[in-house]
Amino acid sequence: MLTLAIGLAAAGACCFAGTVHLQHRAVHQASAGREGRSLGLPAVQTILRNPGWYAGIGLAGLGAVLHVLALTMAPLAVVQPIGVLTLVLTVLLARTVLTRAVLAALVMSVAGVAGFVALAAMTTDAALPPPDLASAQWAVLGAAVLAVAARYTRDRARCLFLALATAVLFGFTSALVRAAAVAPLSGGMAVLVVAEALAAALAGVWLLHQAYASGPAAIVAGATTIVDPLSAVVIGVFAYGEMAPGQLAGMVVPGAVAVAGLALLAREVPAAPTGPARRKRRAGPLRIAITADTYPPHVNGAANFAYRLASGLAGRGHEVHVVCPSTGGETFTETAGGVTVHRIGSLRTPFHPTFRFCPPWRASKAVPALLAEIEPDVVHTQAHFLIGRSAVRAATAAGVPVVATNHFMPENLLGYGPLPRFTHRPLARLAWRDLARVFGRATVCTTPTPRAAELLERNGLNRPVMAISCGIDRAHYAGPPEPTSAPAVLFVGRLDAEKNVHELLEAAALLPDVCVELVGDGSERHRLAALATRLGIADRVRFHGFVPDEELVRAYRRCDVFCMPGTAELQSLVTMEAMAAGKPVVAANAMALPHLVRPGHNGWLYPPGDVPELARLLAAVLADEHTRTAMGKASLDLIAAHDLESTLDQFDRVYLDITARPMVSALQR
Repeated sequence: MLTLAIGLAAAGACCFAGTVHLQHRAVHQASAGREGRSLGLPAVQTILRNPGWYAGIGLAGLGAVLHVLALTMAPLAVVQPIGVLTLVLTVLLARTVLTRAVLAALVMSVAGVAGFVALAAMTTDAALPPPDLASAQWAVLGAAVLAVAARYTRDRARCLFLALATAVLFGFTSALVRAAAVAPLSGGMAVLVVAEALAAALAGVWLLHQAYASGPAAIVAGATTIVDPLSAVVIGVFAYGEMAPGQLAGMVVPGAVAVAGLALLAREVPAAPTGPARRKRRAGPLRIAITADTYPPHVNGAANFAYRLASGLAGRGHEVHVVCPSTGGETFTETAGGVTVHRIGSLRTPFHPTFRFCPPWRASKAVPALLAEIEPDVVHTQAHFLIGRSAVRAATAAGVPVVATNHFMPENLLGYGPLPRFTHRPLARLAWRDLARVFGRATVCTTPTPRAAELLERNGLNRPVMAISCGIDRAHYAGPPEPTSAPAVLFVGRLDAEKNVHELLEAAALLPDVCVELVGDGSERHRLAALATRLGIADRVRFHGFVPDEELVRAYRRCDVFCMPGTAELQSLVTMEAMAAGKPVVAANAMALPHLVRPGHNGWLYPPGDVPELARLLAAVLADEHTRTAMGKASLDLIAAHDLESTLDQFDRVYLDITARPMVSALQR
């Protein structure tokens, strides 16, 4: 009998998983797929016309029958925890990519539930004493508190509170069904118990649909499958006396494993809700919204790429809009070079002199409003920060396909903060997880190099990543070299910690008569100037700061060799620019730089931190004009594969592909 009850409960979990899958999609189609939106009467009317919703009702009814039959054959502590399999089955029905993290979560959930059920079967008391129904009423009060809390929250917090209230009511309903099925109740009391169970179930169904309308299915399924059995088991222990509290304590370990597995699963599964059917794309050029947390006049690789991408796409006839931080506190729209730029009022960061950011209270309102006004065919986000994450959430909720391109490495930001270095590694892990959570909702993910793609996948992004070069306008940097009075080594970029410019200065101190030109600015400039003075090479080091584009091109043309000692380069646009100018490159053997530098062909790679080796390689290149010329020509040949037109071609194909196919939520991939 016990084995049959467990089998029936498992079959019921299958039915409930199908219900979640069908009804969540129906509710989001009816409520325009907007997270945090309450389910009103018009949406209810739309739901009632959706055949999928009725199919979900049928599965829910079948699951309820199987669950009730199981409850008549086995105690609450045995039957109810099996419902936790609903989340696992929901993930499988959604065809979620089974990464190692997802598989580990599934194993933990199933093993924890199996252990919990096995211990429950051995410790529950088959002789049920008369139930203390008054004690069980505390569950109703708990559900009411959670429902009230949901009224004062929004988005995912609202979804979570609604799902928790639903779970408590469903657990309470199961407890009442168990009491009516096996305990002798008077006629009037039996009617009251059945009526209360029906009312609790109906209230739970309403709250469940409100939770569907408020957020992702993973949150709803996760909260209900965890709290439903827990609340039912607690009622079974303390109101029905199915087991002693001490026996319940012995089940904590497998229960904790199951809960941990479910928590991991809920975090790893992409959280995008099922959006509505995407409107039919208009014929002709695409309307593209590029969202960027950094954009010119910011000076960095991500900002430069976003500008080149927007300008290049506009040059191909597409209608391009850019959503980015403003240059001040005001919000405004401007048009330049065929691109419409929507700038959201921003604030200055306390840790960087030039970088500005949009505070979350502005980004969360302005970005969805702008996207609703623009009505893009595709959204291409350049980051997962405040503007980027708001764009991903709004676009996926509205059924608009999203391309997400990553230029981020935590190491590039942690150096700006005041936190001690021992905190950097755990903070970097958290940052990668946050990125994977946001980008996990996108339709397509890209990054500039295969090494960067591997890094993303290794740090938790649960999908393949396309490597698409940022591209370079080669013709812009081509031209004859400019004469110099002394051998010159050039560095271009931010003068910040992860760029390791101090290694270049220390190497220059070992090379007599070699000049160093530094183009760019940053937090390390004063330290580097002081270092040059201590090394006795201040007269051979020129700090140019930020320079106009034409002066930057001249700097590339007059240098003899380009040096990039940075160890956190996802592609290094400045290295590509130097190669387009026909220069040899000496770079650190780190991150994506080996994708650009072929040792002995167009330059050399040195072990990061090895200053004597850097000096030796620079000296070898500078000492032989024939070698420099050959390496410069090799740079030109290699950079041809990174031509900007090729990059635009690839993104054009991606955009056309994802706008032509039916929109699929992240949970369905």
